[in-house]
Amino acid sequence: MAITLTEQAAKHVGRYMERRGKGVGLRLGVRTTGCSGLAYKLEYVDEASNEDQVFESNGVKVFVDPKSLPYVDGTVLDFAREGLNEGFRFNNPNVKDECGCGESFRI
Repeated sequence: MAITLTEQAAKHVGRYMERRGKGVGLRLGVRTTGCSGLAYKLEYVDEASNEDQVFESNGVKVFVDPKSLPYVDGTVLDFAREGLNEGFRFNNPNVKDECGCGESFRI
């Protein structure tokens, strides 16, 4: 089981945490929503939970709760800028289908 960040994603997270002045890493999870059923949720972590699974990639700790882990196991998180748009991109090998708007997915 592993969650990895590309070098670009790790740099973005590191810069943001530095600006925040606090934080121990990034939390990756899923929530039920959208037309395909699941959507990713990302948040910065100031304090880890005892039940979290912790992965470290390119110097960044990624925290995943046990319920989300089966849905995101093997995911590579990237950060990209295209023109005026920028954001995280999820390369999740478990995804079987995505909705047309790209906001939700199905396993």
